[in-house]
Amino acid sequence: MKERIVVKIGSQILSRKDGMLDLTRMSALVDQIAELHKNNIEVILVSSGAVASGKSEIKAKAKLDTISARQLYSSIGQVKLINRYYDLFQQQGIICGQILVTKEDFATRRHYLNQRNCMSVMLDNKVIPIVNENDAISVNELMFTDNDELSGLVAAMMGAKKLIILSNIDGIYSDNPSKPEAYIFREIDIKKDDIENCIQSSKSATGRGGMTTKYNVARRAAEEGIEVIIANGRRDNILVDLIKGKDVVSTRFKPSGKGTNSIKKWIAHSDGFTKGEIHINKCAAEVLLSDKAVSLLPVGVTKISGNFEADDIVRIIDEKGKQVGIGRTSYSSEKAKETIGKNNKKAIVHYDYLYIEK
Repeated sequence: MKERIVVKIGSQILSRKDGMLDLTRMSALVDQIAELHKNNIEVILVSSGAVASGKSEIKAKAKLDTISARQLYSSIGQVKLINRYYDLFQQQGIICGQILVTKEDFATRRHYLNQRNCMSVMLDNKVIPIVNENDAISVNELMFTDNDELSGLVAAMMGAKKLIILSNIDGIYSDNPSKPEAYIFREIDIKKDDIENCIQSSKSATGRGGMTTKYNVARRAAEEGIEVIIANGRRDNILVDLIKGKDVVSTRFKPSGKGTNSIKKWIAHSDGFTKGEIHINKCAAEVLLSDKAVSLLPVGVTKISGNFEADDIVRIIDEKGKQVGIGRTSYSSEKAKETIGKNNKKAIVHYDYLYIEK
């Protein structure tokens, strides 16, 4: 069976200081992806850079608000970006295709499956999918945190074994990388290591994300059994060296090894699409957090928050206000309120549509 990986390239890797596309770096990365492709590795590329690319092409007639500027620059820049990729891959005898997505495309099971099928068909026909957020229409609540979040969603959806996030630094450091005492975490075991206090919250000039987002995305993906590597995209031959297992300075998140079915993967990554909350008592929380395959029953529910319909995604909150899981509800919020604390009622969230965060 072919190995399938997702590679995310940040805008800071693809952009020069003057805002123009760094064609030399872009070409080098395409060469590496092409080498992997020719060695029977399926690569899905999640690429930023549309907004930065567009800024170098046009000067707005008047001062634009943040949303309008993003729409203008991305609509122009995405054309430029994909054309560059198309030409570079064509020189390698490889065809690439573009997929633009919004957060809403992951919110419903039908859209989720349509996306998965599209990318699967492309890979089956040896086409490299190039995925980016549809910045021209993704605004405010419709936006991903950044393409790091998108890459994690794509990796889980497509059953990738590995997610490589290319940044402008070597990985996650114990402190600000500019400090001499700072050291890099070479491997993180999500079951043992708690390094959240070490994460730097600063963001790049061209991207929306930062190391905090990368850490959260990597942790969630690793929980789903995906190996995640955060590495420096400016290092020569970085992708090929990582796949060959060479000792490259980077941060690796050890995968949990547990398997999760497709529906639960979709639900696990649906944090941003929740419509309400189901609050549960201590007993219900203990049962859900055990190793038993159980559903969430009305008898353990103490409160319903928000307005939602049957089949919407909801958060499950314990007595201390901590989120213990996410699930697809069988009830509307109105019907759910009528069943609070009652026995002999059907599950509010069935086990098959329940993801518990342990």
